Amino acid sequence: MGDFYQNGIVTTLHNLVDRPLEDLENELRRFSKQRPMALILPSLFSELEGSALSNIIDEIAKVDYIDEIIIGLDQATEEQYRYALKFFSKLPQRHRVLWNDGPRLQAIDERLKQRGLSPAELGKGRNVWFCMGYVQASGRAEAIALHDCDILTYDRRLLAQLFYPVANPSFNYEFCKGYYARVADGKINGRVSRLLVTPLIRSLGKVLGSLDYLDYLDSYRYPLSGEFSMRKDVLNDLRIPSDWGLEIGVLSEMYRNYSTNRLCQVDIADVYDHKHQALSEADDSGGLSKMSIDIAKAMFRKLATNGVVFNSETFRSIKATYYRIALDFVDSYRNDAVMNGLDLDLHREEQAVELFAQNIVKAGNMFLENPMETPFIPSWNRVCSAEPTLLDNMMAAVIADNEEFS
Repeated sequence: MGDFYQNGIVTTLHNLVDRPLEDLENELRRFSKQRPMALILPSLFSELEGSALSNIIDEIAKVDYIDEIIIGLDQATEEQYRYALKFFSKLPQRHRVLWNDGPRLQAIDERLKQRGLSPAELGKGRNVWFCMGYVQASGRAEAIALHDCDILTYDRRLLAQLFYPVANPSFNYEFCKGYYARVADGKINGRVSRLLVTPLIRSLGKVLGSLDYLDYLDSYRYPLSGEFSMRKDVLNDLRIPSDWGLEIGVLSEMYRNYSTNRLCQVDIADVYDHKHQALSEADDSGGLSKMSIDIAKAMFRKLATNGVVFNSETFRSIKATYYRIALDFVDSYRNDAVMNGLDLDLHREEQAVELFAQNIVKAGNMFLENPMETPFIPSWNRVCSAEPTLLDNMMAAVIADNEEFS
């Protein structure tokens, strides 16, 4: 049961009552006549072999208000792509599978590289970006939602509540972020959000002073959730990172492009669990270690575009301030866990804080050493200006792949 408190500068849409799912879906069917809906599913092939995605597809197959589903498939051979087409064929809705490693889409990517417009690195951001391009090429949807493919506790109510704020014609929201409590199997999860993002936002405020951007980020209850929805026109100017800074990058773009009264967050699940990343203390090229560096860099870049000047001393102050605030949060979460009968490993929590503190300085040094870095993928507006036929060519390539290999 959620509360009704409105904190921060972004509207929060709570789950105040257990409203019947049938009521929500009846309304969404009605909304779909005016605002057709599309769902983006960015997926690794390995997720087709996991325990989560099969249930997700079974649940989505029961949804009849979605007009189109776009699945971005990464790290798949031809044989695996054929398997994926069969795997997703149980979906009764119109759907397309983007074989991002296939020769047709690789040829599209090569055209982009020649123009300096291709995403700089592989990953979820690149996958999502190509899916967004296909949504624009298709032209069928007015409201678009996106969620991850590793949600172990998925049911279709999550999708209904995620779509509702941007699909309802009487609402004026352009963008909606999903949130939830990261509690599963008797434990509090979500370490990067709990122990990095929120303490880092608060420490940046202490060191740099009050900034509207930091107040804005701090308004989101779960800023790293992979679930969000938006109106079609949001896609045109969206510039997103291709690394783990995707979620923070999207929120930053919404702050740049829209008034905060056009943005909201919605409670989409009472219980949420998904695949967990290793802390990866010994290797900052993977796991939560790399994630923490990418997220910190995304925040520093955005603050720099707002005129904030950083130097080595600044980052040392941020680290020291962060460390104290984060340890206070560890105590708060420990007490919350004890009162609710949940497990929380104090040692592992403080290990994470120590790693994140080190990585804040690493991220700061990377930012200072490479000020000319261009981490954002170009907007589709820019791509279409440089390559007017590319979206049509991409759509034709996806259709050809689906028809040839199915």
